[in-house]
Amino acid sequence: MDLKTRPAPRTAPINLPLNVHVKPKTVSDKVAFSFVRFLRFFADRFFAKRYGHRAVVLETVAAVPGMVGGLWQHLHALRKIRDDEGWIRTLLDEAENERMHLMTFIEIAQPNGVERFLIAVVQLIFYNFYFFLYLFAPRTAHRVVAYFEEEAVISYTQYLEEIDTGRHENGPAPQIAIDYWQLPEDATLRDVVIAVRADEAEHRDVNHYLVDELDKRKAA
Repeated sequence: MDLKTRPAPRTAPINLPLNVHVKPKTVSDKVAFSFVRFLRFFADRFFAKRYGHRAVVLETVAAVPGMVGGLWQHLHALRKIRDDEGWIRTLLDEAENERMHLMTFIEIAQPNGVERFLIAVVQLIFYNFYFFLYLFAPRTAHRVVAYFEEEAVISYTQYLEEIDTGRHENGPAPQIAIDYWQLPEDATLRDVVIAVRADEAEHRDVNHYLVDELDKRKAA
């Protein structure tokens, strides 16, 4: 048995709209949106235009919700003795995809010891927060992720602007990214950022959709 195989190669989604924002309507939506904007404020102040280092820390956070949600959906399906309707695989795939984002940007940004310590602290805090948020308010939890991904799309678009204007070096893509997104061997950082941004747009749409599904379940 070989447990050391990498995740299956992925083709990044294309043609997804980038300028998507679901306006908060309910109290749950407003809480989720305010929380994400709060995180964005501190990320902007701490990292400024160091987008590679920002990605390393934020992808550490982004890789948590899918795993937590997949776990709770798995337990829910067992407890209710019902089909999960594809939620478990969708959420676990999201977690794996975000982890590959992190592995990619670690190769690109080469975080120092302080940043690696920050990664561990942020992950510890956010995991516990999200675990209980999903336990008591799964709708809000999915909306948090959706709004988080909206902000991620904006951040990666700004990252691309830095590359395109020459303010950030457009170096070669790391091999892990070439293998995962099936990029050409001469792919650059710009190609990687485009692929990651497309992934984030997909996660944004999926989590907004899951909120709608939870609303339908409640109304049924």
